[in-house]
Amino acid sequence: MREKVVFFDVLRCVAAVAVVVIHVLGPYRELFGDISSSSWITATTFNSFSRWAVPIFIMITGALMLTDKRPFELKYYIQRRLGKVLLPFIVWSIFYAVLSGLLPTGYSMDVAWETLKALPVHETYYHLGFFYYFIPLYFVIPFFRYFVQRYDRTAVIALTSVWLVMTTLFLFHIDGPWSYEFILYSGYLVFGYSLYQLKWPTLKWLLPLGAIGLLLTDYMVISQTFAFDEYTVGRWMSYKTLNTALIAAMIFSLGRYVADKINEKWLERLAFMSRYSLGIYLLHPIFLWPVRAFDWYFFHPIIMIPFWTVVITGLALGASWLLAKNPKTAWLVP
Repeated sequence: MREKVVFFDVLRCVAAVAVVVIHVLGPYRELFGDISSSSWITATTFNSFSRWAVPIFIMITGALMLTDKRPFELKYYIQRRLGKVLLPFIVWSIFYAVLSGLLPTGYSMDVAWETLKALPVHETYYHLGFFYYFIPLYFVIPFFRYFVQRYDRTAVIALTSVWLVMTTLFLFHIDGPWSYEFILYSGYLVFGYSLYQLKWPTLKWLLPLGAIGLLLTDYMVISQTFAFDEYTVGRWMSYKTLNTALIAAMIFSLGRYVADKINEKWLERLAFMSRYSLGIYLLHPIFLWPVRAFDWYFFHPIIMIPFWTVVITGLALGASWLLAKNPKTAWLVP
């Protein structure tokens, strides 16, 4: 049990920070040709090296929920599992729809209203897109849980392998029924279970494969952008491709390896931050808004990206902690 708690605390913390990195560097992505090549390449490398963050959250969910041995109760599942995420998502979506009307030049009610009307089919703020493919996964989790509990290791590895093939096909634009977003994101649930419960693939294989994935992702995006003289990513930055899956698996396994080597004082700090990792995810754009709106990127990205990541993460963590202290608002940062 101790390994499980420490393991996921470490992963939640590093994934939350990586998400903030992705959003801090956001404005740089489309500035190819407008800023120095050094600045753009630095920001793009930060981006390439952070794409594993979102898959990690899904893999943790799969590892936890598919290993749950308790009898499945539909009412409990809907109220305590799905409801715990769904209700805060709706409330924060409304909040961010209102925030979307806040522009550097003033407030636009029209922008806010149009954003709010699109809520059923489109995120009201950039970071909330995650929930549109994460929440539907709750409907497939019971079926995956049934599968892993009734079939052996070989069957689970076979299913995971088939999914990895699908991510490979998708990466190289070979599309078919496997290209549906729901299918590709669902696979991360079983992949997380395979890594956690079956320890497959092993870290010995994932280290070189993940490292190659990191370097290849960065190289392909940078080289293609310079070749076409415009920002070009293909599917290399997608969360649903083989390169990202292997990188995420490497980070997942490294987190497991490192967890037992961290001293108790740092484990306590990580546990605290882990408790509010979803809050950090939900709240950090509030504090990032003025940075992006007023272009507070004063120095080279190698300085500004880490600087604002630390500041924004700290502010979001503090705000999450304050909300969680009050029983009336604690449910907003589950």
